[in-house]
Amino acid sequence: MLELRSLRKAFGDVVALDGASLQARPGRILGFLGPNGAGKTTAMRAVFGLVALDGGDVAWQGRPLGRPQRLRFGYMPEQRGLYPRMRIGEQLAWLGRIHGMTARRAARATAAWLERLGLDDRTRDRLEQLSHGNQQRVQLAAALLHEPEALVLDEPFAGLDPMAAEALADIIREQAAAGATVLFSSHQLDLVQDICEDVAVIDRGRVVLAGSLEAIRRQAPHRRLDLALADEAEWAPALPGIELLGHRAGVSTYLVPAEADPAALLADASRAGRITRFSFQPPTLSDLFRAAVGR
Repeated sequence: MLELRSLRKAFGDVVALDGASLQARPGRILGFLGPNGAGKTTAMRAVFGLVALDGGDVAWQGRPLGRPQRLRFGYMPEQRGLYPRMRIGEQLAWLGRIHGMTARRAARATAAWLERLGLDDRTRDRLEQLSHGNQQRVQLAAALLHEPEALVLDEPFAGLDPMAAEALADIIREQAAAGATVLFSSHQLDLVQDICEDVAVIDRGRVVLAGSLEAIRRQAPHRRLDLALADEAEWAPALPGIELLGHRAGVSTYLVPAEADPAALLADASRAGRITRFSFQPPTLSDLFRAAVGR
């Protein structure tokens, strides 16, 4: 298990981490979420000793994390860290050897991952000759080729087209299924909800929500009601505690107390007009995120 324990870090007057704690478990995928500037990247950099913390520590399997453990991790930074003028095949094989692989094993792993990621015909190209999306694929290969025990991926889906994003999601699922601990950050909440078993939301340097996504959704004090009425009719709820979140494509979305009776809601709405859509379910990750950060 990867643990971030009460991390503190300030850059001058700016507090980046203010006692942030979270746990990422083996064989599970944790989505690390937060507004811009909330502390995500600083926390992830701290895992690799790239930030000198003012307080707290990072632990792996209950023990302080050091260089030998970090060499068994894979890291994909938000600001990509590869050499632009180095040929990608040589670069990946060299990185594999830094992680302790033999030259032969590193070469085989490089070839396998470049083929898997559709870059086997670009082995001798310099990184700067590749598109942004393909450069991200190379960075992902660098994080994976040494069969890491933990993966820390900072905004890995940024800039990817839908097909590339789905291919990356499949790889992340495979790594977790093989027993790796996976922690990744993203602003694409629908994608995170689809991939992750666990989430942690950080805001102003503090983790304000964390745990199993399924449990958090189930235990939330509200439910999400999507309602559409024929002929653009409007519903003015007679029941208390109902908040309108917005309208989109003819569907109104409401936040409703969890204890509300769906049958009573259905009956009340039907008095306003013919119902063409009625969905009563736990809040989405986007709903939970907005509630957790208060904006």
